[in-house]
Amino acid sequence: MTTAPSSTTTHSAEPKNALDRFFEISKRGSTIGTEIRGGVVTFVTMAYIVILNPLILSTPDIDGNTLSAPAVAAATALAAGVMTLLFGIITRLPFAFAAGLGINAFVAFTVVGSVTWPEAMALVVINGVVIVLLAATGLRKMIFDAVPVQLKLAITVGIGLFIAFIGFVNAGFVTATGNPSPPVDLGIGGSVATLPTLLFVITLLLGGVLISLRLKGALLIALVGGTILAAIANLIWPFGLDFGFAGGIMSLPDLSLIGAVDFGFDVSKVGVVALVMFVFTLVFSNFFDAMGTMTGLANEAGLADKKGDFPRIKSALIVEGVGAIVGGGTSSSSATVFVESGSGIGEGARTGFATVITGLLFLLAMFFTPLASIVPGAVAAAALVLVGAMMLAQIKNIDFSDFRVLLPVFLTATVMPMTYSIANGIGAGFVSWIVVNALSGKAKTIHPLLWIVGFGFVLFFARGPIETLLGLGV
Repeated sequence: MTTAPSSTTTHSAEPKNALDRFFEISKRGSTIGTEIRGGVVTFVTMAYIVILNPLILSTPDIDGNTLSAPAVAAATALAAGVMTLLFGIITRLPFAFAAGLGINAFVAFTVVGSVTWPEAMALVVINGVVIVLLAATGLRKMIFDAVPVQLKLAITVGIGLFIAFIGFVNAGFVTATGNPSPPVDLGIGGSVATLPTLLFVITLLLGGVLISLRLKGALLIALVGGTILAAIANLIWPFGLDFGFAGGIMSLPDLSLIGAVDFGFDVSKVGVVALVMFVFTLVFSNFFDAMGTMTGLANEAGLADKKGDFPRIKSALIVEGVGAIVGGGTSSSSATVFVESGSGIGEGARTGFATVITGLLFLLAMFFTPLASIVPGAVAAAALVLVGAMMLAQIKNIDFSDFRVLLPVFLTATVMPMTYSIANGIGAGFVSWIVVNALSGKAKTIHPLLWIVGFGFVLFFARGPIETLLGLGV
């Protein structure tokens, strides 16, 4: 990572052509060749999402239905390509888009336990509409500024722990015992000596080494390496994997999930208050994660000023909201800015031209989605743990010397994996922050908007009795 300057970087070089002038390539001290290289590097480091997103969105919904993995892979590539191109052209910033990991985890492991997949994606679309309205009116930035930075970081840490826990469970590294104590155990009876779990461990360590070496595309290489190793192991000691390609590795993309949304929510299965809180949590997770990521990337690229603002910030926030609408409309979950864009910035990308290159490569990736279906679950689980570990790194930026900070951060980060719910973790953190600070002499430091958010989470936790009282259904 480079140390970002405190103000926006500009250069006096004259633009060489219309492309240079439009994207301000020379003005920002870059070249067309550098932007192309940066765009390719960003794609390589993000390409794993086309494989990983279908695996995360494989959870059965309330009716027991699942999404087609090839269709999700194609939709993921399409949404990423379209939104990355749109963002690059409109904002001219070097930030690429794809399905957000925290958001898709919330949809897959919380929302679809109460609604169908089409209904869940309709909620993602509604979330996007709300975000666009908030961004267009300026409220999005106001709310972002109202939440203490410690809680923003704690949410990232909690989602990281949650995603890692899902990976451990999916790999069989952690299993439920069915007993009150201990409720979980290491593998089966304390042993992880099974071939799938061994593949998980090898892939996890391989990815850890590659990431430690700062190798571009480390996560994607680990996924590919683990899959190849699994194929070899399956030939020697068959354990049920199918690596056949009846139609080859390249095919026309399956776009059957586009438009597969349902706004006719069945309130007999999920209450109105729960639906509202699902949207609330989606909106909250979506715009806080994106704003934090954009601010960090802008600083890294030297495009942010002393206040953290960057060129065309309002347009960037509006387009990011559109990403949620596109992601929901394609059943790939909300498309949002990816922190992996920092890899391209590290290669010198400073403009939206690099983003355009990344977007075009994602559109090309739609035709190779059969590859997404061959990654074994244990190998994919290792990627989840690696992503979780990287998200956990944000904890270093939190000062734990004040217990008013420590307790809410601790609750946010631990309640998520322990209750298998991102919403529960965010709510526990917000409510505890307000109560502890208000009753320990720091009430004046709590922003009025935070009180409103906290009250909303109180309703979320008490939604069962409230729905019964109001006759809104369970």
